[in-house]
Amino acid sequence: MPDQSLPALLDADLGADAAVWVREHSDRIREAVAAHGAVLVRRLALGDRAAAVAAVRAVIGDGMAELEGFAPRDAYAPGVYSSSHWPADQPMCMHHELSYVATAPQLLAFACVTPPVSGGVTALADARAVLRDLPADLVDRFEAHGWRLTRSYNPLVGTAWQDAFGTRDRAEVERYCAENGITAVWQGDDALSTVQTRPAVTAHPDTGERCWFNQIAFLNEWTMAPEVREFLTAEFGPEGLPFNTFFGDGSALDRPTVDHINEVYEKHTVREPWQRGDLLVLDNVRVAHSREPYAGEREIVVGLGEPFRP
Repeated sequence: MPDQSLPALLDADLGADAAVWVREHSDRIREAVAAHGAVLVRRLALGDRAAAVAAVRAVIGDGMAELEGFAPRDAYAPGVYSSSHWPADQPMCMHHELSYVATAPQLLAFACVTPPVSGGVTALADARAVLRDLPADLVDRFEAHGWRLTRSYNPLVGTAWQDAFGTRDRAEVERYCAENGITAVWQGDDALSTVQTRPAVTAHPDTGERCWFNQIAFLNEWTMAPEVREFLTAEFGPEGLPFNTFFGDGSALDRPTVDHINEVYEKHTVREPWQRGDLLVLDNVRVAHSREPYAGEREIVVGLGEPFRP
């Protein structure tokens, strides 16, 4: 069953300046995150994007720059971004932000400027409970070999390598990849393929608890909408998908395995619809999150903080 204490709920002082309130109550927010994995603060005065950016910065501090993003974002301040530009009618399945990067954020903050007309929930799932409910043999295999992510950057689909790595200098990309355990191969004039293997289970940096920490199911071909997968495979070939995941030894994942991972996530998923003025702060290691399809305008400001190495 989902953890009904996730997230904890706090009410802000109605009308108070959002960033000031967050700074004054930072201890309460951090304590709630430590106890529950996530906290949802309601009634903040987040009347526009600038107020949301200030509130998020009050949570994450210096922030962490995103590199290797799998979907474009707009940058607002150090470590503060728009939500990923992802089709509104397509879900972003459960995942841990940047869990495929050598240095990932431990802390995430989401501030709601404009809630959608319907849908668009940022749902949550306890990574410890997910790990407990996955088949032991599957977990053992991932713990032994990790998980592998392949990516194909090209100017026609997905994220261009220049945006993902924040540079147009190929030598800089090669240096970054070499330093972060990524195999990089240039394809033609402007395309790049990469392969990286990361741990699927990590010890929480504060508590030492084992957590399922990855994007194995979300970035796998079987989680794509069938028509999207078929089109991309026909257009670019099975090796040219924008992203795909495998067992760490390179073995393919079949649909039943990927479906089962997503089913276990669903078993532990909790949902709370966005309201204007909401601030959601979560532990990115202990808690996975998703974004469900939505209708209408939706603006959520996102902050990445407290980098750590899984």
